[in-house]
Amino acid sequence: MTAFTVALVLVVAAAGLLRWRRPAWYWMTFGVTLASLRVLVRYASVMDACGLTVPPPRWRLALARVTNRPVPDSRPPRIMRFQPTRTGLVLRLGLRPGQDAFDVAAASDRLRHSFSMYGVTSREVRSGVVEVRMTGYDVLKRVQMPAKVDTRPMRVPVALREDGSVHYRDYRAVPHALTLGATESGKSVYQRNLVAGLAPMDVALVGIDCKQGVELFPLARRFSALADNPDTAADLLDALVSRMEGVYQLIRAEQRITSAVPDAEIAADLWDLPDDIRPVPVVVLVDEVAELALFASKEEEKRRDRIITALVRLAQLGRAAGIYLEICGQRFGSELGKGITMLRAQLTGRTAHRVNDETSANMAFGDISPDAVLAAIQIPAETRGLAIAGDSTGGWHRIRAPHTSLRQAVNTCNRHADRTPALPELAPFRPELVSSSEAPVPLSKRAPVTA
Repeated sequence: MTAFTVALVLVVAAAGLLRWRRPAWYWMTFGVTLASLRVLVRYASVMDACGLTVPPPRWRLALARVTNRPVPDSRPPRIMRFQPTRTGLVLRLGLRPGQDAFDVAAASDRLRHSFSMYGVTSREVRSGVVEVRMTGYDVLKRVQMPAKVDTRPMRVPVALREDGSVHYRDYRAVPHALTLGATESGKSVYQRNLVAGLAPMDVALVGIDCKQGVELFPLARRFSALADNPDTAADLLDALVSRMEGVYQLIRAEQRITSAVPDAEIAADLWDLPDDIRPVPVVVLVDEVAELALFASKEEEKRRDRIITALVRLAQLGRAAGIYLEICGQRFGSELGKGITMLRAQLTGRTAHRVNDETSANMAFGDISPDAVLAAIQIPAETRGLAIAGDSTGGWHRIRAPHTSLRQAVNTCNRHADRTPALPELAPFRPELVSSSEAPVPLSKRAPVTA
């Protein structure tokens, strides 16, 4: 008995230490079993307390009266699937007649307290079926991406969501995106994860970094074109518009609209073209969009209008030509001038790290969800990398990207430098690589970058 008591004390102490220092390990060893038992045992009573049950049907009540049996209990949603995961539990519930997915979403906080879980989120899978994801610990405190992710062309895993699932940047589904974040909010780390994820893919990267290239030029070996000032950016964007028009001419020539061609083979965008003639897709990363919109003279105002017009044209027409925009900035508001709100309307994906003012959060999520605006302005300063991600459907999530140092991103880009395509339209803007022993040269249109 003494040995059993000592072993029990050691196990309890080990569980407490793991829960304090390594919550992920605690969940995989002790937490998942305890949580599963807790949910299954308390399920019916918790659903009844949260108002997620429906009265029994009339025929059962009538049968109980005829047979002189007790009145049957109210029925909770039936569990269609129960799946433990590395971060929590996933329940797929079949709703009873009269129940709605909004009822489950509204009761998420009560379910979190009742089941003693860290977080509970829900989403409607299809009519009458709701998926409830429960997390056993704070997965965003120390982000650990899963070893296996769903990799597809133009789909990059960039962060982890608060429900434990992976947040993807899918350019085929969401062509253009806006990323906001104040200084030291984690926006640069998010951008590095994005570039590192795109580096192994067959895609051309184009960068515009008006901070004299300090963010993107270290990654230059994987970029087909780079600009470090607004004047070069204007020329680069014009070249991208010319490339877009050329791709449309190619699609037009290869549409092959005849009665003998199946509907699935009629080309309407870049991805409908045969592999042997399909141009490489292009992802354009703008590091600080406000620098492109500011002006102090008449000449700079003309340049500004030229840049914004080109960005709007690429946002409106670039998707079918395989040109995708990734607009980043510390500040994004209507005071940046005409065309900014038109540009924002074309940026379907929205990601906001900590911002310094409510106006920027409203520009990101004001037309999507007021709750997302409130969540964005409540991000604390000490949680770098925490962000709110949403899209035009109104859904939003808390996400956090794993920390990627600049050296790690540089090594990834250098390792996949052989995948950098040479685009004839962008040849004047391709960065020149020089050794660090050479004398530094001022950055220009063909800005040299140290290896």
